[in-house]
Amino acid sequence: GGTGLYIKSLLYGLFESRPSDPVVRQRLKSQLARQGAGAMHDLLRKRDVRAAERIHPNDSFRVLRALEVIETTGRPISEHHKAHGFQRPRYNALAIGLTRPREVLNDRINQRVDQMISQGLMDEVRCLLAQGLDPTLKSMQSLGYRHMVDFIQGRLAWQEALRTLKRDHRRYAKRQYTWFKAVPGIHWITPAQIEAAVHLVADFLGMNNGSKPTQ
Repeated sequence: GGTGLYIKSLLYGLFESRPSDPVVRQRLKSQLARQGAGAMHDLLRKRDVRAAERIHPNDSFRVLRALEVIETTGRPISEHHKAHGFQRPRYNALAIGLTRPREVLNDRINQRVDQMISQGLMDEVRCLLAQGLDPTLKSMQSLGYRHMVDFIQGRLAWQEALRTLKRDHRRYAKRQYTWFKAVPGIHWITPAQIEAAVHLVADFLGMNNGSKPTQ
């Protein structure tokens, strides 16, 4: 999901589904409050194993949405996705993706995490907790925040919090790359290939304006 899904949805649209049913949604939310996220994910696995494999057990919003789709449409959400297939582009668009060697990217991610720490990530999280924000909020469970919360509340030693923070950022980047690799039509270049990007844009605009592509 996230940015990747937004872009894919913009280019290819989403499957048509009924609007959220407030009665069904509230019943599922009440069930979540009583039984917990793990039980709801287990329920989804029984009803739509492919969706359960794709959705993290802690992502209660998407778990409940998948269960709601089953109840309101009579079909698993994975079947809707398969039928839609993201096969018919809505627009004539040019998509350019930036890539780097994995070891270079991982090193830059590690440096970025160190920079986040030096620029006050810890103080920011302490301030949010002091203001009374619930650490179980979805926003507080995002990358970086949950790791600092675990350290502040004594569940992780500092070096372990830092190690897992860097690891999880690298894993997130890998998932993003895997997601975008599955989007058809993306032209992949490295940041150094500026001229290649310029030619891609010029060719795209030329073809859509009736001009000849550049050589």
